[in-house]
Amino acid sequence: MNNKHLDISSEVKEALKSGKPVVALESTIIAHGMPYPKNVETAMKVEELIRREGAVPATIGILNGRLIAGLSKEQIDYMGKEDNIYKVSRRDIAYMVANKKDGATTVASTMIIAEMAGIKVFATGGVGGVHRGAETTMDISADLDELANTNVSVVCAGAKSILDLGLTLEYLETKGVPVLGYKTDELPAFYTRKSGFKVDYNIQKPREFARFIKTKEELGLKGGNLIVNPIPKEYSMDHNLINKVIEEAILEAKEKGIHGKDTTPFLLSKIKDITKGESLEANIELVYNNAILGAKIAKEMSKI
Repeated sequence: MNNKHLDISSEVKEALKSGKPVVALESTIIAHGMPYPKNVETAMKVEELIRREGAVPATIGILNGRLIAGLSKEQIDYMGKEDNIYKVSRRDIAYMVANKKDGATTVASTMIIAEMAGIKVFATGGVGGVHRGAETTMDISADLDELANTNVSVVCAGAKSILDLGLTLEYLETKGVPVLGYKTDELPAFYTRKSGFKVDYNIQKPREFARFIKTKEELGLKGGNLIVNPIPKEYSMDHNLINKVIEEAILEAKEKGIHGKDTTPFLLSKIKDITKGESLEANIELVYNNAILGAKIAKEMSKI
């Protein structure tokens, strides 16, 4: 909590000091995930839902080279409408700080800053993973290595279904990252509750997650935990339809030579267009759902 490049909002600092539950949130979804003002409205609603559950939200970002845990409403609005916000992963943090740049944090960089601040639970939409064709491209998200090394538990709706979910799970197993399902045996695939792949453990209650996280800490086992929370049934998209849409989007990305960090934004944008906005609404609802679970887990952890 004493990093000279880190600013913690007074609300978050007081909560951490007094042992109140705190939930970290990323800012890439604000700067790069959806159009203004929908992005800011969504971010503020997520914070409101966390507060309703009795926890304190800490939206994380980088402004003028300062790492911030607990962006203000004005700062979130700025991130939502400013065009020149960098997408920041682990490799980019030092450059952003050294050059006083503005950056929106991905899963990996949010985890890093959350750990610096002393926040142990982070709620997001979906994590990155192993991209399809990675056996030749080596395109693997930095999120996975961060989960192996950084002591933050990530609540999400699984890995994005544009990825190779089987290889993503294999990679997580190799890195020793537990994949914990909330009331599910099956890995959710972001827009849909189904994937055909199994999680490591089916956890029924938020306090069981808290006990798991605490026990792992006591054992001195390094790294985070991936907590997967299926999108609510009423917002889940048809598994076969979404796979067909993804295949179309991936084919177009290949034809246009899109690769690396540009791949995911392109694919998500194409999926939104093909589904006539249905995927965006599903995305928003699963983020709300994850924020609520994240707050419940953080609350149970504060009791231990």
